[in-house]
Amino acid sequence: MARQKKPHDPFRWFDSSPEVIRLVVMMYVRYPLSLRNVEDLLFERGIDICHETVRLWWGRFGPMFAGEIRRRRVHHMRQFTHWRWHLDEMYVKINGEMFYLWRAVDHEGEVLESFVTKTRDKVAALKFIKKALKRHGRTNAIITDGLGSYGAALKELGAEDLQARVSRWKNNRAENSHLPFRRRERAMTRFRRMKTLQKFSSVHASVHNHFAQERHLVSREVYKQRRSAALAEWQAVMA
Repeated sequence: MARQKKPHDPFRWFDSSPEVIRLVVMMYVRYPLSLRNVEDLLFERGIDICHETVRLWWGRFGPMFAGEIRRRRVHHMRQFTHWRWHLDEMYVKINGEMFYLWRAVDHEGEVLESFVTKTRDKVAALKFIKKALKRHGRTNAIITDGLGSYGAALKELGAEDLQARVSRWKNNRAENSHLPFRRRERAMTRFRRMKTLQKFSSVHASVHNHFAQERHLVSREVYKQRRSAALAEWQAVMA
């Protein structure tokens, strides 16, 4: 009789509990805190860890947690039609060199995809759009800021009919979604490598989506229920 394999436990080699690790990753990724800020806040709560441990844990477990949350949300969202996507690119300076962080946001402000490139030409736009379409499926309309790279990429994909008419304020949904990441970037005093930017932007997008409850659109009671549900789901990630 074949022996059943035990499920992989990502926490098996760590002395700290999974609950503490999840708390550390959530605090560092979700809030605009530095590594040492997280260390000090945890010390006030009786948890004594080094700021380098915070760095290690978010780098190791952040992508795992984000990937699990993303899989659940994508599986759920693919069952529905995407009304509208907003595509936009933002510049990020790394060691004095300019890079571009491409981001796709849906009509409700959900960050669908993050992709880092050195250029913002047709080739980069094509890679970004292909990645978003492969993971999230087709949308009814795509709104951009008028950059020609989007139109050229959509034309090559045979989807130029998806691009909606561009106006000055029509892409505010994407522009506003940049703000939480910009606040996080300032707290980290910028990035040092392109690889780190790609990893953190993807993790940050998933965590931000998970805890974004749009409190201004619902009553206080509904918001409290959703907040508790989101926290309970986070505490069960990779359990």
